[in-house]
Amino acid sequence: MDLKKLIRDVPNFPKEGILFRDMSPLLQNPDALTFVSKNLVNGVDLSKVQYFAGIESRGFILASHMAAVHGKGFLPIRKAGKLPPPTKKISYALEYGTAEIELPVGGGNIMIVDDVLATGGTLQAAIDLSTLAGYTVQSVAVLVNLTFLNQMKFNGKEVYSLVQY
Repeated sequence: MDLKKLIRDVPNFPKEGILFRDMSPLLQNPDALTFVSKNLVNGVDLSKVQYFAGIESRGFILASHMAAVHGKGFLPIRKAGKLPPPTKKISYALEYGTAEIELPVGGGNIMIVDDVLATGGTLQAAIDLSTLAGYTVQSVAVLVNLTFLNQMKFNGKEVYSLVQY
């Protein structure tokens, strides 16, 4: 399936000079969404995964659908202050400042899922936070990897993605 045909380019959003990759048309296509949910786990031993952890906000959509398709639980990785305690929180650098994300304290093996990997700051923070909160990260995957912006690896391998720009 050619997923790039279902990802809309939005120039100068959210600010001048940025080309936003909008996955809304893909989400509106049930066949494409199911394809993504089934294929983002390529190479993953799902018997070792209890939860799909999605990064707010579009990662929530993908990870929760993947959890339903594969019969696993879903964990939200949210902006700080949005989850009831007990949680763990971590700060990380953005291009324009800092941000904080949090995750419920727990345990088990997880796969972290997000929509887009740009510079890697948010995804690395999610990996670090997951460990801090008591989870073991088995795998990481993103729908879109903007490879020209990062050289990110997880366990010595490129972060798995279905679409690359």
